[in-house]
Amino acid sequence: MKVLNKVMVVTGAGGGIGRELVFQLLERGAKVAAILNKSGLEEIKSLATVYDGKISIHIANLTNRDDVERLPEEIIAVHGCIDGIINNAGIIQQFHSVNDLDYEQIQRVMDVNFYGTLFMCKSFLPHLLKRPEAHITNVSSMGGFLPVPHQSIYTASKAAVKMLTEGLHLELRDTNVGVTVVFPGGVDTNIVQNAGIKIESAGNHSYKLLSPNKAAAIIIKGMESKKFRVLAGNDAKIMDFLYRLNPKKAVDIIAKKIKILEKKE
Repeated sequence: MKVLNKVMVVTGAGGGIGRELVFQLLERGAKVAAILNKSGLEEIKSLATVYDGKISIHIANLTNRDDVERLPEEIIAVHGCIDGIINNAGIIQQFHSVNDLDYEQIQRVMDVNFYGTLFMCKSFLPHLLKRPEAHITNVSSMGGFLPVPHQSIYTASKAAVKMLTEGLHLELRDTNVGVTVVFPGGVDTNIVQNAGIKIESAGNHSYKLLSPNKAAAIIIKGMESKKFRVLAGNDAKIMDFLYRLNPKKAVDIIAKKIKILEKKE
């Protein structure tokens, strides 16, 4: 689905990939409903001054079903319709084993990553089905098909997003609504910078994280091409291949590659 003149909804719009998605969609001629939870509000407001009438800003807690369910009518009141949603919002857990995580942290990760995506799909799908052409894009993670050290709950939540999206693809294959699942590898966002992750170099070659700008461009291209699955970044492509070839070996490689920096309180 080409985004020109379409109304697109983007979650997690306050920073990182989400903010880049908003900017690039606007540059491509789309109207955008930017959904965020206050963080990054000023940056999005600055875009609104440049793209007057092309962007609306909506504050919502994606873990609250009532908050999400009010969004479609709110957005339609501004833009007249909704043609596509990009469920980009997500959080990682603290770098602890399952044994050391409390249930509040576990619930928070599942609520944002899985239930937030589910609430968005359920709330917007009836409206998307009314459009001549529409699209759902859900951002999972390389961790959605490959375990990451001390991120078992995060990867479980992203695996749930993967299976939800692939299930939606099957259910909607004979409708006007296309479905794409995205698996980004390492992206240079505040999530990575603040998480205490050290990624070891491979020989003399440094490990380069994908920029949010490039990640957003890959996501939009995949959606416009109606791709079933999109691998964003060379690490995601390589590990996807290795995991299919030899899952145990792939897990060993990722365990050696990613080291957790111990933070002293």
